[in-house]
Amino acid sequence: MAQISSESANSVQQDQLKNLISLYNKGQLGEAIALGEALVAKSPQSIDIYNILGIANARLRRFDKAIDCFKKVLQIKPDFADGHNNLGIILKDIGRREEAIDCFTRALQIKPDYVGAHYNLGIVRKDLGQREEAIDGFTKALQIKPDFAEAHNNLGIVLKDLGRREEAINCYTKALQIKPDYAEAHNNLGIVLKDLGRREEAIDCYTKALQINPNFVGAHYNLGISLQDLGRRSEAINCYAKVLQIKPDYAEAHNNLGIVLQDLGQREKAVDCYTKALQIKPGYAEAHNNLGVSLKDLGRRDEAIDSFTKALQIKPDYAEALAAKLYQQANICDWTAIDADADAIASLGISGAAVSPFEMLSLEDDPARHRVRSERYALKKYERQTLPSFARPSVKPDRLRIGYFSADFHNHPGMHLMAGLFEEHDRDRFVVHAYSFGPEKNDPMRARLKDAFDVFHDVRSLSDQQVANLARKDSIDIAINRNGYTNNERSNIFAHRAAPIQINYLGYPGTLGAKFIDYIISDKFIIPDDKQEHYSEKIIYLPHTYQANDNSRAISDAPMARQEMGLPGQGFVFCCFNNIYKIGSKEFDIWMRLLQEIDGSVLWLLKPNNWAEANLKEEARARGIDPERIVFAERQPLPEHLARHRLADLFLDTFNYNAHTTASDALWAGLPVVTKTGQGFATRVAGSLLSAIGLPELITNTDDDYERLALQLASNPDKLNAIKSKLEKNRDTTPLFDTEGFARHIEDAYQQAYQRYFDGKYPDVIEVQA
Repeated sequence: MAQISSESANSVQQDQLKNLISLYNKGQLGEAIALGEALVAKSPQSIDIYNILGIANARLRRFDKAIDCFKKVLQIKPDFADGHNNLGIILKDIGRREEAIDCFTRALQIKPDYVGAHYNLGIVRKDLGQREEAIDGFTKALQIKPDFAEAHNNLGIVLKDLGRREEAINCYTKALQIKPDYAEAHNNLGIVLKDLGRREEAIDCYTKALQINPNFVGAHYNLGISLQDLGRRSEAINCYAKVLQIKPDYAEAHNNLGIVLQDLGQREKAVDCYTKALQIKPGYAEAHNNLGVSLKDLGRRDEAIDSFTKALQIKPDYAEALAAKLYQQANICDWTAIDADADAIASLGISGAAVSPFEMLSLEDDPARHRVRSERYALKKYERQTLPSFARPSVKPDRLRIGYFSADFHNHPGMHLMAGLFEEHDRDRFVVHAYSFGPEKNDPMRARLKDAFDVFHDVRSLSDQQVANLARKDSIDIAINRNGYTNNERSNIFAHRAAPIQINYLGYPGTLGAKFIDYIISDKFIIPDDKQEHYSEKIIYLPHTYQANDNSRAISDAPMARQEMGLPGQGFVFCCFNNIYKIGSKEFDIWMRLLQEIDGSVLWLLKPNNWAEANLKEEARARGIDPERIVFAERQPLPEHLARHRLADLFLDTFNYNAHTTASDALWAGLPVVTKTGQGFATRVAGSLLSAIGLPELITNTDDDYERLALQLASNPDKLNAIKSKLEKNRDTTPLFDTEGFARHIEDAYQQAYQRYFDGKYPDVIEVQA
């Protein structure tokens, strides 16, 4: 805060001047101004009266009158340093900073050791972003007055803004040594410690600031941020609520409260918070973006896209909003809108701000760029300070402790694949723990999974670091990140090092780009040797396919007819049960040409949202296809869903993001899958599965080959029937659905990874032999 000075003189009766000063000191500013104006009429050359009048008017924000008073002082006494200093403060406060600099400079020409003028010059330079000049001002003030706590504090602010955080900490520490009850310095010290990842210390600083000043809005707000970052959400909510009690128009607090509520799944309340933030601050791009996220999760995709668009109108380079908008446009199959931003896709998340890597997977097939996006995202989002390193044991444990970490331990596609693996783990060699941070869903899969693990931990209420601490307490040897960058992920647990070996597996189809993840599980088809450079992790190669499968999945034997599903009784049924965002215009063009070539054929898709359904019908119409030839399948329980695959003739895969679980579903049910292989992980999964089940003839490498093969199979019943017969024979004799064999292979991988660690070796490529 700038400081105003005064100087005593004998130009009026001392008792009258004392009375004037007394009124001012008591805060009776109106009375002081009235008396001062009466006195100055009698003593028009009194700099004391004008000076006090100027200060009192300034405190009442009567800036024009204050300026007139200080200018009068300087007319009477041009070399009055305090007058120049005080005039400079008023000019600074009303935004006339360059004039303020002239005033402070003039004060220092008159009085070079004027501490207040050096300090105030530092303040205005700081406000102008002239940081080096600000440092000079504060430093000179401190050379003259080393115990000037406010100067230490403001010097710390500038150094922090320059990224010189350790020096800033020293400045705040000195300020607090001089003035232990300096709430602002405690708060500022907390900000720097938080930026350094020292959040517990930051929390202590904010708490001290609030003990001194319980209504310190900034400290409540900053405390909320640190608690939120640590996953202590209920405490963070209390902090933001306190902020809004004191300052109801604090838009940023409404926004952050919305983020916490969104994280807790209270999306309607989150929408209310973002809406309030935007009523206060309509140009708040981040609140528009966050509103879009909540609206998307509520299924209000059109409104979500509108929110992301508004964020981009305010902040055209808002990469996160653009990625989110494109992903939602993919989810409603608005390919025209995606094409409008097509030129931005290659650089999105590569230059500028980081974006969600998952949102980009279906937009392009470029593993080099996918790695860069993941690396930049990991650096931005996750802690860089880990817990203490592990002490390597002197004796190798008899049974390795494996921890699977996921938000999806319930009826979820990933668990349909992995449940059998969890049950097949060899308990003579492994102890298997689950760490569940997803919702409590009391469905049959959840019950099955609880029985499948030796220990099932519900860690929803724990912070990321607390979960890592729990895993360490459990002596987990290998931690499996099963979510990666998919929904509800908490990869920050791994940033704290939950285990000495940490593996990316099955949730996110690509590299996490994080230094704290040691391995990714794959196979030679998905990551050929010449593609290893696109993965920050070392590769664990399983011998047939990377994907676990559960060969106990039931397929309903209830009678099913095509007509029940809205399909024609006769005619060829092309099928794709992939998530709707995976479908792009390229494959859709091919699918429509296939419908044109094969009379009476239909395309069978999973029923998407209303916008996607309408857009797909319009896209079909634009390509000369009757929209009624696209049939949408309602969601069904898994046994019935698997069974209805048998009503289709051929599964057509998507390009940038293949069928993964959906491909296994189709093959398990006996439905052939035609795929096109690309360059990245997500584009090669179906090829891996087809190789593992002995059907490499269904793998293509170009759009033309994909279309040609699909057409051949659709127009040649004998050829298609031969493929189906081979699939039926291979289903139970090839590795894809050999759950027990897969368990032995992945256990071999775990043993090899641990042996390297036990031997003191760094992670390296591991190849498990069949």
